[in-house]
Amino acid sequence: MGSVCFCISFSLIRGEDLQFRQTSIPPLTVDGHLQVLTVSSSVPLRVSAALSAAEESRRTLEELLQKERLLSDTLQRHLQGSQSWADSLGQKLGQLDTVERHVKYLQCLAHIEELSDSIQQFLMTSSVWEAVGAVGTMAKLDLGLKESRCAHLQAHLRETLRFWHKILKDRLASDFDEVLTQLQWPFLSPPVASLSPPANAAELASQLELLVSQLLSLQTSDDLTAESKLTPSRPGLAPATPLSLPIQIMLLPLSKRFRYHFAGNRQTNSLSKPEWFLTQVLMWMGYSSNFMEEKIQPILNRARANINAKVLPYFLPLLFVFGIDEVELCRGLLSLVQEKLASDAPRLLYDDALFCHLVDEVLQFERELRTTHGYPSSLPGALPILLEESIFQKWLSVEKKMAVEKVDAMLSAEGAWSSQYRDITDVDELKAPDCAETFMTLLLTITDRYRSLPCPRAQLSFLALQKELVDDFRIRLTQVMKEESRCPLGARYCAILNATNYISSVLSDWADNVFFLQLQQAAVSLGEEVWGPLGATEVGRLASLEGSIFEGLLGLLERLKGDMLGRLLDAVMREVREKAQPYCRDRWLSLPSQSDQATMSLSSSACPMMLCMRDRLLQLQQLLCLPLFQSFWQGLAERLDHFLYQDVILCNHFNEGGAAQLQFDMMRNLFPLFGHYCKRPENFFKHVKEACIILTLNVGSALLLRDVLQQSQEEGENFSSEAQKPLPESALNELGVYRLAPCDVLILLSLRASWPGK
Repeated sequence: MGSVCFCISFSLIRGEDLQFRQTSIPPLTVDGHLQVLTVSSSVPLRVSAALSAAEESRRTLEELLQKERLLSDTLQRHLQGSQSWADSLGQKLGQLDTVERHVKYLQCLAHIEELSDSIQQFLMTSSVWEAVGAVGTMAKLDLGLKESRCAHLQAHLRETLRFWHKILKDRLASDFDEVLTQLQWPFLSPPVASLSPPANAAELASQLELLVSQLLSLQTSDDLTAESKLTPSRPGLAPATPLSLPIQIMLLPLSKRFRYHFAGNRQTNSLSKPEWFLTQVLMWMGYSSNFMEEKIQPILNRARANINAKVLPYFLPLLFVFGIDEVELCRGLLSLVQEKLASDAPRLLYDDALFCHLVDEVLQFERELRTTHGYPSSLPGALPILLEESIFQKWLSVEKKMAVEKVDAMLSAEGAWSSQYRDITDVDELKAPDCAETFMTLLLTITDRYRSLPCPRAQLSFLALQKELVDDFRIRLTQVMKEESRCPLGARYCAILNATNYISSVLSDWADNVFFLQLQQAAVSLGEEVWGPLGATEVGRLASLEGSIFEGLLGLLERLKGDMLGRLLDAVMREVREKAQPYCRDRWLSLPSQSDQATMSLSSSACPMMLCMRDRLLQLQQLLCLPLFQSFWQGLAERLDHFLYQDVILCNHFNEGGAAQLQFDMMRNLFPLFGHYCKRPENFFKHVKEACIILTLNVGSALLLRDVLQQSQEEGENFSSEAQKPLPESALNELGVYRLAPCDVLILLSLRASWPGK
């Protein structure tokens, strides 16, 4: 057994599976002694074979390791011996690289000199197109060396390019200017169509096309040579792509005239008259439109130039065909305006009148530029000048100052609280007083002024100013209302209420306007910069358009409107209560029955109350707008219903004649007063109507109803479980009583004096 255990352990060391199991050894019996001996004798043979294989592997491994050491030593000696060769070869390669770079440098210089000589030769032989092509090749070489660190080579190439470009440009510009002069450019007044074209019209057209095409071919070199001359743009001026060469040359005489008239000490250069230079630029755009469309734009189209030479918008579809996206002449003239405005605007910061005039003229100029002359909205106009920080803050402060002054003037005007449409019924639905209508017109004017601003942040600043003005106007209305609250039924008090409702209605309409919805989304995207620290719920409501940017103001205006309506109702109810005192103390218990009277008539004690309500309803219908009057008469009906029920019905006892008289007064006199404003006025007097039903029930029905209600009150919950007995609510509903509770009906039944046995 010991040999068997040794065999198992050795096999596990070698990782071999001998598939030796205890169950594989036959049980030790008397007859199985030979089997045990056979297994024990086979194990030593396998162990010795394994040991021999392991020894052979060890010898092979040692031989391989010895060869590796020999090879490593040989390789190390070889590397040490070849290191000097590698160092020498690296030095030679470095020298070759330097020589190669020097050769390329010299080749580049030679190429520059070759191009320069060829340009000179072309110019001497008047081969302008070839000279233009050579300058273009030199410009491409300049672009190719842009990433190079050879600063001197770049400078030499740029200077050479600038030299030949200037010579060629001056030559072409001179010829181009001569052709333009013959074509009567620039147009400083409305062009007059000649009856017969000039004799050399075809030649001029050919020369014009040739020169424009050649100048366009110089555009790349012109852009490169202009890079070093670029100066940082002034605040408020956005960087723009350079104008095309033909347009630059065409703008030169206009630019000279502009600076001559509107710079220096000329009388036309007046800070108080910005409209002079703004109007002049617009006139030049209009005068030049036909020439640019008929003469220049076709040449640009044939040259596939990515520019737009003309001005007017009806040519825009053709521009998209050729990928034309720049309105060149407008852009060039507009640069003069931008430069002039950037110079003049800071000088007017301390003169409010002149500054306001400048802003008005710039806004008008921008409007005409975009509409009349079709200047694309994607390109900056004159407005960015006004968005420079100091100028924009001045604009906001002046806008607020002027608005406050106008509000003061409109509130102190003689007809501030009267409507200018009061004599026109169809127009004067909201009955807005003149001050409120003028105020909202002022806000609308401010909106029109900042609507075209290219910056949402600036638009939101103006929106914040408008909201501030609305809140200030609300506070002023509140102050005037408190002064007029001693006479809430007066015309001025109602005018203040109409003004509050009018402003609230207009702001509600504005909240659904596309422009203000876009501003709301812009405000949400800007976050706390505009709204301040808001909760996630408020921001979510604004983002989902459930809320509005005027929500806070609308809440304050609705609160003011509700407070004023409450004061108005209190004043009317005080009069009604005073007039209704005799009616409350009437002898309802001793009035004759209906059968004893020939005809029923209104109670004499109710006449003052009815007349008072009629007069006030007619008066306020004339003074209040329709939505407010509807809220008023409905609120009055609700209060009257409660007052008559509490102070007249529940405070008295009624015989049959008294109940009939009360019902006649209500059904035939009170309810018809409100029948002018709705089809079923009794629905607004449910307590009174249902009380009259209970008081005028015949005796039998009243007794039966009283028994049902009393039994229901005594039995409580058990009563409702008995299917054979009616519920008290069902009995009341059959009589038309829905508002009054069973306990209230019992109280009313106890007020009846006509019971059997009494």
